[in-house]
Amino acid sequence: MAVSNSQNFNRILHVDGDSFFASCEIALNPKLQGRAVWVGGGRRGDGIVIAANRAAKKFGVTTGMACFEAARLCPRGVLCPPHYHEYRELSDRMFRVLEQYSPTLVPTSIDEGFLDFTTMDRNVWRHTTAANYVKEICERIWREVKIPVSAGLANSSRLAKLATDAAKPGFLEISPGAEKEFLKDRSVRELSGLGKNRQRSLAALGAVTFGHVARLPSILLKQKFGIWGQQLWLFANGRWSEPLLLQVKDRTTISSNTTLPYDEPDYPAALTFTLSEATRLTGQLRREQLQLRELALAVRFNDFSEVSGGHRFAHPQFQNSIVNGVLENLFHEIMGAQARPVRQIRIAFWNLTRLDTQPTLWGRTNAERWGALDEATHHLNEQWGKPTVMTGAQLSLQHLDGIHKNPKAKCPFVPQREMVKKLWGTNADPLAHKGDSEKRLAKVSKQIQFNH
Repeated sequence: MAVSNSQNFNRILHVDGDSFFASCEIALNPKLQGRAVWVGGGRRGDGIVIAANRAAKKFGVTTGMACFEAARLCPRGVLCPPHYHEYRELSDRMFRVLEQYSPTLVPTSIDEGFLDFTTMDRNVWRHTTAANYVKEICERIWREVKIPVSAGLANSSRLAKLATDAAKPGFLEISPGAEKEFLKDRSVRELSGLGKNRQRSLAALGAVTFGHVARLPSILLKQKFGIWGQQLWLFANGRWSEPLLLQVKDRTTISSNTTLPYDEPDYPAALTFTLSEATRLTGQLRREQLQLRELALAVRFNDFSEVSGGHRFAHPQFQNSIVNGVLENLFHEIMGAQARPVRQIRIAFWNLTRLDTQPTLWGRTNAERWGALDEATHHLNEQWGKPTVMTGAQLSLQHLDGIHKNPKAKCPFVPQREMVKKLWGTNADPLAHKGDSEKRLAKVSKQIQFNH
């Protein structure tokens, strides 16, 4: 039974798409409903398992397993190659539903996010309950998006995520005052972001569960781990309550890891692909108003050996001509003594800094003009659903091999800044429209009451 919370309690809901990639495949092909399904990576979708639904997991299919091993464990299961573009679209539809149920929505990945329910009992839940409200959210996502979701409600985002994990599939509310009891027998390894070094350090203190942590002296944890140790002690004792904040941070790195459609013995062709991919990444950075200071290039061969190299610029860079010039020299440097076909190319840009400019059509600076060009190119390509405006390297790549005319979408793990901008058209906190949100929520809650 839900306990009515007062203004002293934060109430945070965590929502997570169940086996999201596999669920997306079933949503795209309803004939797969009820069957064991897993999504495979690699060139032909037959590399490793990157997602498996519950039916497949019952046979022992797990993420990271080779697809041939999954087929051995579950002969009647279905292997699906990934369709990342469609996953992004389904994710967007899911978040469009979620944003209607709380004044604050914080997306954290393609398939999960947090909603602030702190004032719901005063503004919305006079007509319903927390359980019914969340049930309506989950049912609506299923009706409109065909994606099953699980959810957890607690006094902090960390605890809400643990509640979701415990609830799957379904919903679990940890009522105010019940936090310590819920945590006492759970392993500290379940805490998101807890590294192995800290796990080992806690185990050395005899703390394997949160109950063990709660019984340790708080001063000991402070001496061992600093402020994080104090927060952990408060969390384990059910006394850590935090508000939900939408903090949009700049990314610190951007990278591309691409396995070529086939092993490429032609190094000039591999270089053309490298420069084309670097152009895409550089344009992405400029759209986010960022520039890079360091880059790295790694090339893996068909025998899985690899060579790599890096470069640090004297000043941050944002232009294709400069970045690609360095990458081309780096490619020749690391490939000079090689003779094996290329299987995979990895590019990474990091040590990113702000590009202090707003893209305008008639920008007064070089950076502004580049930003305006990137923005226009991005809109044209999105409008036509394919690369319409290309650099010379990108056009050359298509002429080399027709397979690049419609390149596969990249894995859809986009930074939070982009997710927020796509949802609300701005990087700003949507709390600017909190009054409108609360009116809409009140209307939704009345509709739920009518339905029930």
